[in-house]
Amino acid sequence: MKDQVQSYLQSNFSHFLIENREIHTNLPYFTLKPEGIVPVCLALKEHPEFAFTFLNDLTSIDWLGKHSVRFEVVYLLKSPKNKHFRIQLRVPVEEGEAVPSIVSVYAGANWPEREIFDLMGISFSSHPRLERLIMPDNFVGHPLRKDYPLEGPGQDYLIQDLLTLHVNEDMSSN
Repeated sequence: MKDQVQSYLQSNFSHFLIENREIHTNLPYFTLKPEGIVPVCLALKEHPEFAFTFLNDLTSIDWLGKHSVRFEVVYLLKSPKNKHFRIQLRVPVEEGEAVPSIVSVYAGANWPEREIFDLMGISFSSHPRLERLIMPDNFVGHPLRKDYPLEGPGQDYLIQDLLTLHVNEDMSSN
């Protein structure tokens, strides 16, 4: 199945493919330019032979100095029709660049994309509601980045804002 997917992608989407670098993984993977993620996901989902209809996982990697690109967004697609055959699609992203959202293809990508945005700072263009999911709105930074300080940047501002909010609420209710 890997060879058929590879052949299909090379013949139909070669302009989106990037040569794979050596990564140790037990799954076939294909590296794509950011602008290729939506059309490739849609094609693999709708192709009757492949039917990658399930987005199994969506995550990101911070390579910080180990590769020429800072981040990589990793999509794990599964084909229930083909005995749950899985592939990875990888999209390299530099600091400040955005990756097109795949929510229009896989609705289940909504929260994982928001989580990546919140914790890694990678933006997804055309996302229906790209905002923090886990951290408070006034949180500074992205705590899963490798250069984020272990002790954090000092979170006193979060406590101060919370106290101010509750003091103001208590005073207005009297």
